[in-house]
Amino acid sequence: MTTESVTQKVSAEPAGPARDAAFDHALEVLRARRDEFNEQRFVPRDYVELLKRAGIYRASTPAAFGGEPVPPADFMRLIERISAVDPATGWVSSFGSALVYFAALPVETQEKIYAEGPDVAYAGGLFPMQKAEKVDGGFVCSGVWQFASGCRGADILGIGLVGGPDTGGKPLTALVHPDDVEIVDNWSVAGMKATGSHSIRAERLFVPDEMTFVRGGAPQVDEPLTRYPSLAYAAQVLAVVALGAARGALDHVIEVGAAKSSITGGEAKGNRPAYKSGVAKAEAELRSARAFFYETSEQVWRKAVADEPISDTDRAMLRLCATHAAHVGRAVVLQAFDLAGTGAIYETHPLQRYVQDALVPAQHAMLQTHTYEAAGALILGLDAGIPSFP
Repeated sequence: MTTESVTQKVSAEPAGPARDAAFDHALEVLRARRDEFNEQRFVPRDYVELLKRAGIYRASTPAAFGGEPVPPADFMRLIERISAVDPATGWVSSFGSALVYFAALPVETQEKIYAEGPDVAYAGGLFPMQKAEKVDGGFVCSGVWQFASGCRGADILGIGLVGGPDTGGKPLTALVHPDDVEIVDNWSVAGMKATGSHSIRAERLFVPDEMTFVRGGAPQVDEPLTRYPSLAYAAQVLAVVALGAARGALDHVIEVGAAKSSITGGEAKGNRPAYKSGVAKAEAELRSARAFFYETSEQVWRKAVADEPISDTDRAMLRLCATHAAHVGRAVVLQAFDLAGTGAIYETHPLQRYVQDALVPAQHAMLQTHTYEAAGALILGLDAGIPSFP
């Protein structure tokens, strides 16, 4: 792959009413097509183009290259809204944040990537990390990499390489053109089907040095968004999908509970004490987790804007609020499922989308239960016990 621009020539609408309308249109289309995406197990390129028009894929492009960096909390509210319609599409959309990693590339490389515009869709299949052959000017890469969410609609892909002395042992990400690799259609899962998180296969593919970077490495561009902790942000954008799924599930049971009678003709579900208290508790839990999540994000963002030091405790709190959001979001969806009763077991029930997808974020390595312990350790001034945490 060369360093020529890989951007598909689809640009965001101008900021303001036109872009807001593009986002609303994308949500409307998603409501109509989410079953299609789920059945085919990927979000297609034409829908990614709608997200580009809504500004999702320039939200983390540096302003220096024509991007319009969006404060993390504002971006994640957009992903939450998408996820309330379809969590899997929200997951794919969340990688509009991933261009913050590209800030670790040489400036000349970034200039070429964004030469045709700032709206770039990226997908990474980073694990398992493979040992590449180091040659003059770059790496020769072979292997299979898993979990490349959104790869069928991406302009550029990333693969994970084992680091060496030059990286201090930290892993590298190598950027490749989709045409230079094979997408292995193996995403057979129960949840997050539409993410299309297939594997990527490469065979002796040369990647120039200038197209590799340390994920979370020192940014070569200094802007507020590149100062915001990138690994914590990566966890947050996935966690917020669970908050959106919880919102969608809870909205459904509220709508059903407000009906005048149940499907059997008996008392409306909403009039049952367990239903009323269940909705209230779920609402309180969800809103509490959201408040912690966004409050923490905004506190750290203010430091990034002011170019103030961001401490390990700040980073730990970002990771903690992300883990908590993922786990509370999952719990709220299951509470909604419980309230819905027997009908929710059918494959065609509206809650099935949320149940199947909302179980996934808390299973991600960055959000699993042990990250609570790691965050607590840092709050107590102890070693996190997890590499690269926070």
